[in-house]
Parts: sequence; C-alpha cells; structure tokens
Amino acid sequence: MNVIETRNLKKTFGEIEALDDISFYVKSGEIYGLVGPDGAGKTTLMRILVGIMSADSGSALIDGYDVLNNPEAVKRKIGYMSQRFSLYGDLTVAENLEFYADLYEITIKDRKKRIKRLLEFSRLEPFLGRRADALSGGMKQKLGLSCALIHTPNILFLDEPTTGVDPVSRRELWMILYELWKEGMTIFVSTPYMDEAERCGRVGFIHRGRIISEGTPTELKRNTDFSVIEVKITDVINARKKIEQSELFSSFNIFGEYLHFLSKNYREDMKEVQKNLKSLNIKITKASKVDASLEDIFLYLTSDKLTDN
Repeated sequence: MNVIETRNLKKTFGEIEALDDISFYVKSGEIYGLVGPDGAGKTTLMRILVGIMSADSGSALIDGYDVLNNPEAVKRKIGYMSQRFSLYGDLTVAENLEFYADLYEITIKDRKKRIKRLLEFSRLEPFLGRRADALSGGMKQKLGLSCALIHTPNILFLDEPTTGVDPVSRRELWMILYELWKEGMTIFVSTPYMDEAERCGRVGFIHRGRIISEGTPTELKRNTDFSVIEVKITDVINARKKIEQSELFSSFNIFGEYLHFLSKNYREDMKEVQKNLKSLNIKITKASKVDASLEDIFLYLTSDKLTDN
C-alpha cells in the first residue's frame, strides 16, 4: 500500500523551477530517503507534502488524503520536523512537549504515557527543566523529533534532521528512527549525506528539481553501467587543486586519501588516469577497480559525461 504518492508535481519561484514533474511513491512501513545537494528541491517537496506550501500543478496523496486540497486533514496524520529548529527556545523541554500535546489536543491521561515514552528513547529526561535554546544541536533535534511524535502519527517527515549535528547524535537519532520503523511507522527523510542514504530502505536521488533515479541502495549499485577507478595518493589537498586546474578529468570524487574516477572503459581509462596523474606530479601508491558507492552513482547521474582522458 502506498501512503505517499505524487504525480507530476511542479513548483516555480519566479524563473526558478524548484520542482519539475515530480512523481514517486512511498510504501507503508518503509524508510524512504530523498537524497540530493542543497538547492535540489528537497525542502520544497517536503513542504508541499506536509501541507505548508502549495504546488503549481500536479497531485499528492498522503495516507489517502489530497494534500493540495485538504492540507488540514493531512496534518493530523503526519509528524513533521523542519530543517531548522522551530520549537520555542524560551520554553523548557517539558514546556515544549506540553505545548505540542495541547496543540494536538492530547488528553491528560494519554500525554503522560506518551511524554514518558518519548523521554525514554530521546534520553531528554535529565534536561526537562532546561530551556530549548540552551540545548546542544543533537538534543534540539531529539526534542524536535519528540514534539513531532507527540500525537503518534502514521507517517513521519524529516527534513535533513542531522545537518549540523555531531556524529554521535546522528547515530543516536538514526537508532531512534529504526525503533519507530520497527513499530510500523513510515518515515520520509531528506538528506544530503550518502551514508544516511545507505540506511534507507529505498532512495530517490533528486537533482535540479527532478527525481533522477530510485531504488534500494543495493539495486542502485547493481544497475550501474560504469566502472570506478580508485587511486590512492599521498597529498589529497594539493592533488585536488592540480586536477581541478588541469581540466584533464571531467569528474572525480574524493574519499579520504582516495580519488574515484568514473569510467565507461575501465582498461583504457585506468592507463590514462595513471598517465595524467603522473603528468601532474601526483604520486600514486595504489590504483584498482572498486564497486561504486552511492556517492559515485549520484556523481555519475549528475555529470554531463564520464572521464574523458
């Protein structure tokens, strides 16, 4: 069963086409990751789906409700955490939770149980009396998530929930999301991070307002029609500068001390990559063919052409 379904969604801001004919679906009980860089259209799409922005054309159904014509009905069914912290900074953790319980008309009996459970998995109980604007970035995100869940929604929308959050808090937040998923919640999350895309059941790559590819992380990797040449080097920072200035390569990616080059003809391109790097006085310690990562795949899909050497 599809609980999120869009057809031909379009949205423009003046001459900027933010969403261009977006059509996709999300099944009940899955974690769907909308993955793309800043400016790709993630937040615009999210705001339309949760009913706080209108589309120029197209349709969107959320749990059977038409979000474009009946946004208020949709808002009762979903939880939404925006990209930026949007709670009340001058209220304490406890006061924010109580405020959202009032907003969703949660009874006194139910709210005690719900708040207790939310505090357990968010680990915010020791900070109940702390003002929200005095919380760390990770704690703010956990509070935002708790407030979004106070009315036990069927579908959870998260707009880049871990941007600017430390690695430990990122991991903890994803642990919470997995617990919610195990309980049957549908989660729609946008992120610019490819490691978070790996955590999703299905992924949609968005670029310049269009969904350019969809599938499970395994399917996306299995269906590639290019090779990845991985080169280990000694000085990544200087190597990157030299490569960019030389314009010898149309696309490459950096993974720690490794450079990734995408290729349609592995054997020929391997020789050319090594030759061109040596011509730039870049020392190579290892070169091999490796499996494509999701980041490689996104780079390939958004590149005008592969490595021309």
